[in-house]
Amino acid sequence: MEIVVSNKTSRPLYEQISTQVKAQIMSGELKAGEPLPSIRSLAKSLQISVLTVQKAYDLLQTDGFIETTAGKGCFVSAQNQDFYLEEQQKKIEEHFSEAIEIARTSGIPLDKMLNLLTLLYEED
Repeated sequence: MEIVVSNKTSRPLYEQISTQVKAQIMSGELKAGEPLPSIRSLAKSLQISVLTVQKAYDLLQTDGFIETTAGKGCFVSAQNQDFYLEEQQKKIEEHFSEAIEIARTSGIPLDKMLNLLTLLYEED
């Protein structure tokens, strides 16, 4: 598992860690049941506080991405993908609702919105 954190961004370190772990789980790089590095070893390799890694792991557990077994460590949860996709879909729907409202008040027709969406989605 490769994690890269930076103090030069506005995002807290624990969020950077949890976002990267989520991305690796969603891409299939980390499989269900696979162990994560211990909190201490990850903190040491990233040269950050153990408390920061603990906060990231707590967030991942709250979001259903990992499960912690006392004395054994943290493991990728088997039921994370559907939950994550549902959460992402909700976010997309919120953004679409805002865009639709702007389009309607500006008189932009649906076909132009669909063309724009297609263009943006297919961009590299």
